[in-house]
Amino acid sequence: MRVKYNRVSTLNQSGNRFTADNDNYDLILLDKISGSVSFKDRPRGKELTKLIENGKVTEIVCEEFSRLGRNTGDVISVLNWLDEKGINVVIRNNGLQSRPSGIKNPIWNMISSVMASLYQMELENIKERTTVGRIVYVQNGGKLGRPKGTSENQKSFLNKQSSQQIIKALNKGLTVREAGKVAGVSTSTVMKVKSLLVA
Repeated sequence: MRVKYNRVSTLNQSGNRFTADNDNYDLILLDKISGSVSFKDRPRGKELTKLIENGKVTEIVCEEFSRLGRNTGDVISVLNWLDEKGINVVIRNNGLQSRPSGIKNPIWNMISSVMASLYQMELENIKERTTVGRIVYVQNGGKLGRPKGTSENQKSFLNKQSSQQIIKALNKGLTVREAGKVAGVSTSTVMKVKSLLVA
């Protein structure tokens, strides 16, 4: 089975940028989740993991290394696991394959390690630029948070998609931090959901 795996960082992103790929696949999966969440903890990542464990996947195609994740250790761990399973990983944006014609690519480990490190560094840079942008915005008189006069009742808050993801994650026994990563929200949002469930 040839599988295309896509990932976007937020629920607002549609994944339309992947439609330029006209290749034929047996299955196309799209996760809408942060790249900092471990591959095997993502909804579609779990689905793909089951297929791999059942020996149904021969090739996985991704647009770029960052779609697998933005944590160097996790990406390398996943790539090593896929290699042990004999799966060819194709990275479209640079034309790399881990096992072209079933033979291990000799430069695969080096290139994948470097690229995974670069994407993790890019994520750290994005976080830093966002933090600096917020600080400058506040220094120039901007206000962060919900506008004055607006409110959201508890029921509508708990019915939001992200809140439902948090509830499911907590019910599975995930920690507050893990639930936040799965839902793509801060730990304070997870704590708010948790406190409302107890109340």
